[in-house]
Amino acid sequence: MPETMLYNSGITPTGDVMPKREAHLNIPEETFGTRLARLRREAGFSQRDLQAETDIPQRVIAYYEKQTKHIPAHLLPRLSKALGVTVDQLMGLDKLKAAPKTRDNRLWRRVSQLEKLPAKERKQIVQLLDTFLDREKLKEGQIKQAG
Repeated sequence: MPETMLYNSGITPTGDVMPKREAHLNIPEETFGTRLARLRREAGFSQRDLQAETDIPQRVIAYYEKQTKHIPAHLLPRLSKALGVTVDQLMGLDKLKAAPKTRDNRLWRRVSQLEKLPAKERKQIVQLLDTFLDREKLKEGQIKQAG
């Protein structure tokens, strides 16, 4: 009498056991919360900065970063736009492109806010920045002469 095999028993006709998928072995998956926190920090945002950018309360941001396993679908577009990633990247479905950090995002956000001011106020801020930068150049020149 021929030997019967159970359907879907995990044994191939040759008697070998099917290999396990290695993708699930000892590779911890990043949760939505840890990914959100990492992307927020990489973008140069504090939780309060992200609140100002997205109109999502800081307490809600903290909750999603630490306590929840549920992804806030209605907030994903605002978060992804503010963080400069796609929704799929934010959710961990697509890999993030590793770009070298070339500028201080926090500073650039403030500069973009300054651009929205009236021309008179922008001119005063530019004068203040020029004064500060000139002072720093003088300090550097004095240090080089002393050294």
